[in-house]
Amino acid sequence: MEVLSRPAEEFDNDATLEQLWAAKAMEHNDVYFNVICSVDTRWLRLTQHDDLIYNHFRQDFPDMDVKYINENVLKNNVNKARWRMFCEKFKNIVEDYSFGTLLRADTYGDNSEENTILVPRVQFYAIEIARNREGFNNEVKKRCKCTSKSAIEDEEHAQEVAV
Repeated sequence: MEVLSRPAEEFDNDATLEQLWAAKAMEHNDVYFNVICSVDTRWLRLTQHDDLIYNHFRQDFPDMDVKYINENVLKNNVNKARWRMFCEKFKNIVEDYSFGTLLRADTYGDNSEENTILVPRVQFYAIEIARNREGFNNEVKKRCKCTSKSAIEDEEHAQEVAV
């Protein structure tokens, strides 16, 4: 416990730890993208608390358009404070609620570096639950080349039929 009271300047960031976090965030991002490419997202549940998260999200951000998230608007001083209060509601409810998670900015885009924003996990849940329930993520499988197992199998089958 004594080490926790020491000044932060005495500690260095571990590059290996940061690389592991980035790899885990990318893996989560890829897995989630493949899931939304494979199912009807209106029925997809991300947590056991989806209803609570969604209700608080739409109560706190009733007019937020979740189709496209502008990072500058999302993270301006006013919205940053609003989101901080929102996230803190889930501190003891959602595991790893503040863990950095990658969010697609544009639902019409793929999982590219240009189309991702780093957000706290519960903010990712709030926006993605809204996108799923409001039908925006169902368009992904029509527009984007997904690497889900079923998509790969469908493509292989189509190639076999063409030969």
